[in-house]
Amino acid sequence: MKVFRTAFLLTALTLVLLAIGDAVGGRNGMTIALVFAAVGNFIAYFFSDKIALMSSGAQPVSREELPRLYEVMERLAAKANLPVPRLYVIPEAAPNAFATGRNPSHASVAVTQGLMQLMNDEELEGVIAHELSHVRNYDILISSIAATIAGAITHLAFMGRFAAIFGYGSSRDNDREGGGLTALLMLFLAPFAAMFLQMGLSQQREYAADETGARMIGQPYGLISALQKLGAYNQRIPSNIPQTTSALCIVKPLFGGGSIFSSLFSTHPPLEDRIAALRELTVTRPG
Repeated sequence: MKVFRTAFLLTALTLVLLAIGDAVGGRNGMTIALVFAAVGNFIAYFFSDKIALMSSGAQPVSREELPRLYEVMERLAAKANLPVPRLYVIPEAAPNAFATGRNPSHASVAVTQGLMQLMNDEELEGVIAHELSHVRNYDILISSIAATIAGAITHLAFMGRFAAIFGYGSSRDNDREGGGLTALLMLFLAPFAAMFLQMGLSQQREYAADETGARMIGQPYGLISALQKLGAYNQRIPSNIPQTTSALCIVKPLFGGGSIFSSLFSTHPPLEDRIAALRELTVTRPG
């Protein structure tokens, strides 16, 4: 069911993109839309991890520098039958973590200094299991593709609105009765549709990573305690992680001056809902 939901949301995003292309320029517009998506996905596939790590200020860390992190990562990666990701530390006090990379063989996990200082061993294990679950489920690749398609939708919609203002556009649409109005309405509403579809995709992947991580360890309590700490501290300590990378984080960072809109349009489900789902989860320890 989770795979079906992911496929459905990605397909819906692609259909919105094609509809925007059609509204902007008919068949040629659809072709341009597909080119936008293809080029963007190529960049996302090969470079999204480097962009996320560089923009967040993450620095590679050795086993000698952080043996505790390596011990937890190596043990859980072996349990999940995954290669050990490259490990990075972000020099900031706000506790957080994210995984990135196009597949398990090219994965990286970054944690903040604040996370390493605040988490006990059981909580750190829960956080790392969550991030490894994203790696195993190919969530980073899926999220990168979704973000690329959503970005292409927004860009094409802007182009279409610009063309409409100056009287350009698909003559086929203008010849149809009401076609021009329908196309213009689509150009304004499509970016919101893309945003909500991307939010749905991101939020359901967070629930899935929570569940997979808890099952990987054999109990949900470390992750529950970690999420409670992360929620409390990220309400008080602003983060330097850029908003373009924040969707990858285990919890939404605090950027300062948060508004009701940032809560409504969040890529993360409410922490209380994630914790409630973990409390209801039945987990048996692996034998």
